[in-house]
Amino acid sequence: MAEYDYDVLIIGAGPGGYVAAIRAAQLGLKTACAEGRETLGGTCLNVGCIPSKALLHASEFYDAAANGTMAKMGIKVKPELDLATMQGQRIDAVKGLTGGIEFLFKKNKVDWLKGYASFKDAHTVEVAGKTVTAKNVVIATGSSVTPLPGVEIDNAKGVVVDSTGALELTSVPKKMIVIGGGVIGLELGSVWRRLGAEVTVVEFLDQLLPGMDGDVRKEAAKIFKKQGMTLKLSTKVTGVSVKGKKATVTVEPSAGGTAETLEADVVLVSIGRRPNVDGLGLEAIGLERNQRGQIETDHEFRTKIDGVWAVGDVIPGPMLAHKAEDEGIAVAENIAGLTGIVNHDVIPGVVYTMPEFAGVGLTEEAAKERGEIKVGKFPMLANSRAKTNHEPDGFVKVIADAGTDKVLGVWCIASVAGTMIAQAAQAMEFGATSEDIAYTCHAHPTHSEAIKEAAMAVTGKPIHI
Repeated sequence: MAEYDYDVLIIGAGPGGYVAAIRAAQLGLKTACAEGRETLGGTCLNVGCIPSKALLHASEFYDAAANGTMAKMGIKVKPELDLATMQGQRIDAVKGLTGGIEFLFKKNKVDWLKGYASFKDAHTVEVAGKTVTAKNVVIATGSSVTPLPGVEIDNAKGVVVDSTGALELTSVPKKMIVIGGGVIGLELGSVWRRLGAEVTVVEFLDQLLPGMDGDVRKEAAKIFKKQGMTLKLSTKVTGVSVKGKKATVTVEPSAGGTAETLEADVVLVSIGRRPNVDGLGLEAIGLERNQRGQIETDHEFRTKIDGVWAVGDVIPGPMLAHKAEDEGIAVAENIAGLTGIVNHDVIPGVVYTMPEFAGVGLTEEAAKERGEIKVGKFPMLANSRAKTNHEPDGFVKVIADAGTDKVLGVWCIASVAGTMIAQAAQAMEFGATSEDIAYTCHAHPTHSEAIKEAAMAVTGKPIHI
C-alpha cells in the first residue's frame, strides 16, 4: 500500500481551497494547502470580494453625505474625502480576515505549503522546489481577470487597470471608463462615481448584468443612469491607447458602425474571469480542459483522473466565492467517505452596488422556456422600511410554476437585496411554494416583507399595492 505525505493536498487557498482544507482536517484527514500568495484567502479576500466591499461601504457613507440624502434626514454635513484613510481601512479589513484564515489553519492543523504547486503525477506535486505526495489532490486555483485582446493592463501606472488596480487608486479620477457592464465593473465603477469620478460604462451587449433576470437588467440601466453613470450599451471597444496619464478608448456599435473616441484618466477592463490553470502541469497527469478552459468533474467533484478533484472557479458554474465554499465542504466530505452535495440550481448571485441586485434560481425568461409560470412582483417603493429609509428603488419578483406553485426563481433590487436573497434560497432549497412564503410571518417593518408581498402577488393577493 502506497504511503503518502498527506491524505489531502489542496492547491489554492481561496474560498474553495481554504474551506476544503479546514473541513478535511476537521474530518481527521492529514491535510496540506499549497498557496503561493503571501497571504491566504485567494482573490476573494485579497483583491476581490472583501476589499471591494470595504470601499463600497465607505463610499456609500460619503455619497449619502454629499448627495443630500443625510440632509433629508436632518443630518447636515459637508464631507471631506480622505482617500488614504479610506484605502487604509480596506487594507486593515483584508489583513484581519486573511490573518484569520492563517489562525484557522493552525487551529485545525492544516499545513500551509508556501509556493505554487505543479503536478508531477496524480499523487505528486512540486511546491517551491519540494516534492510532496498526497492520496487525494484537490485543484482549487480560482480564476483571474480575462484580458481584452490588444489592451495592455498596467496597474502600476494606474491608467489602464484591472479590478486589482481599480481597488488601489491613490486619487479619484476625473473621468473613468469601465469596459464591461457586469458585476465587478459596476461595483468598482460605483465606488469611484460616488467619490466624484465621471463614469462611463461600455458594454458589448444591449443590457447590463448578463445572466440576471430581464426586468432586473432593465431596471439596472435606469438606476445607474439616474445615479449619474453614462451607459454605452451595444458598444464594443476596438482600441485603447495611452499617452502619459491619459487614455483614449475607441468604440463603435457592436453591430458595426461609426467609431468614436472617449478620453479618460482611468480605464477599468472588466470583461470577465478565466480559470487559473497555467503552470499546474495538467498535461503531466493527462487532465484536459473543456472549450472554456475549465476542468470537468462529476457531481462529487472528481476529475477523470483517479485521486484528483476540483472545485470553485476552475470548474463549470458561476464564479462565486460562496459556490466555491460549498464545493470545498462537499469535496472534503466526499474524500472522507461521507456524502457532500451542492445544489447548483440554488446558488444566489449578488451585485453589491446601491441598491443591491440579487437573484437565485431561474430568470423569468428561462422559466418560461420550461413551461407555464406565474409571476408576482412588489415594488420597494411600497415597502414601509425602504420608504422610511429613503430607499425607494427596486422590487422583488417571485417566479413560480403555474401548476405546482413551486418557486423557480426570486429576483430583487433593494438596499439589502444580498441579505434578503438568503431567505429565498433557503425556501427554494426546501422546495417551497409561493404560498409557503406568502403565509410565513415576516417581521414588520423590514425590507424582507417585500418578498412576502411578491409571493402573495403570485396568486394576485398582495396587500400593499
